[in-house]
Amino acid sequence: MPAYKVQRFTLWALTASSFLAFIEPSPYEIMFVISALVMLATGLRVIREISLILFILLAYNMGGLISLMPYFDEYKPVMFVAISFYLSITAIFFVMIMMEDTVGRVEALERGYVIAAVFATVAAIIGFFDIAGLGPMFTRYEGSRATGTFKDPNVLGPFLVMPAIFLLHRVLIGNARRPIVNLLVLSFIIVGLLLSFSRGAWADFVGSAIILIGLNFIIARRHTLRVRIVTITAIGIGAVIGVLAIALTFDKVSQMLTTRASLSQSYDSGETGRFGLQKRSIPLLLESPNGFGPLQFSRVMGADPHNVYVNGFASYGWLGGLSYVALIAATVFVGWRLVFMRTPWQAVTLPVWASFFPQIVQGFQIDTDHWRHWWLMFGLTWGLAAVSERWLRHQAATRAAQAALASASANARP
Repeated sequence: MPAYKVQRFTLWALTASSFLAFIEPSPYEIMFVISALVMLATGLRVIREISLILFILLAYNMGGLISLMPYFDEYKPVMFVAISFYLSITAIFFVMIMMEDTVGRVEALERGYVIAAVFATVAAIIGFFDIAGLGPMFTRYEGSRATGTFKDPNVLGPFLVMPAIFLLHRVLIGNARRPIVNLLVLSFIIVGLLLSFSRGAWADFVGSAIILIGLNFIIARRHTLRVRIVTITAIGIGAVIGVLAIALTFDKVSQMLTTRASLSQSYDSGETGRFGLQKRSIPLLLESPNGFGPLQFSRVMGADPHNVYVNGFASYGWLGGLSYVALIAATVFVGWRLVFMRTPWQAVTLPVWASFFPQIVQGFQIDTDHWRHWWLMFGLTWGLAAVSERWLRHQAATRAAQAALASASANARP
C-alpha cells in the first residue's frame, strides 16, 4: 500500500475514534500515538513556520508548570498541566502534517470526524430518550441533557459543530458525491446538537454556518455558484425549521428547549453566578503573578471560571495568560487572512475556520482549553496558513523568474 494511503487511513482513524471521550486514556490518545509514529516513519518534517506558535505554546505551558509548583503533590493539578502539554503537542502535529498532501489529509480527518459525530449522536439520542434503559449512561442533569459519549453536554455540542459544517460545505459548493445522504447525515447530527441543549453550541453552529455561507458567497467566481449558495441556504433553513418542528412534538424536548432558549440562566447572574465570579476574580488575579494554580479557581472563588481567558491567568499565571491571549490574537489574524488566500486548498480552509472562529469567541463563556477538537482546529488553521504562505511565495518566485527570463530574452535579441 502506498505510504500516503497509510497516512490518510491513520488520520481517518484518529478523528473517527474521537467520539469516545468518557474513558481515559481514550482511543483518541492511542490513535494519536499511532498516527504520530506512522507520520514520523513516513516522512513528517519539522518546519520553520511552527517557530512562532511553538514559542508561544512553550511560554503558555511553562506558565502552567510554574503555577503548578505548590501543588506538585496533588494528582488532578498535575494531570491538568500534563494534558495541556499533550494537547499542545497534538496541535503542532496537525500543523506539520498539513505541509504535504494537504487536501487529502484534511479530507481524511473530515471523513473520520463525520463518522465520530454520527456515533456520538446515536449515543445522545439513545440517552435522551432512555432507550434500553441507557439514559443515565449518556445524559446528565437527571436525563435532561444528552452527553452522548462525552462527559459533558457542553463539550458534545461544540464537538458536533465542525462535522456539521463540513457536511454543509459539501452540499453548499456541490462537491458532495451523494448530496441527499450528506443532507440526511447533517440533519441527524443537528439532532444531536439540539439534544445537548448547549446554548454555546447552538450559537457556534449558527455563527459557523453564517461565516461559511458568507465566505463562499464572497469568494465565488461564478454567478451560478452564488445562485446555488443562496438556494441551498434557503433549503437548509427550511430543513432546520423542519427538524425543530419535529423535535418540538416531543414534550421533553419542548420543555427543555423553552428552558434553555433563555439567554440568561440562574447560574449566570448575580455575584455568585459565573459572570459575577469572573468579575470578582480579576482584582485577585492582578495581584497574583502565578495565578491561583491549576484547577484552583473553584477553591478560591467557589465555582469554575467558565471563561478560558480568565482561566488562562488563574491556572497558568501571568505568563500563561498573556501567552494565551497572544496565541488567540495571532490565530484570529492568521485565520481571517487564510480564508482569502487563493490557493489549491482554499476550499478546505473555509469550513475549518468557519467552525473554529465561533469557538474561539465561545471561550468567553466556557473553558475550551482542554477540548481535543479545539486543538485540532487550531493546528489545522496554522498548518493551512503555513502551507498556503509557502505555496504563494513559491508562485511569486516562479513568476519573478519567468519575468526575468522573458526580460533577458528580449534584451538578448539583436
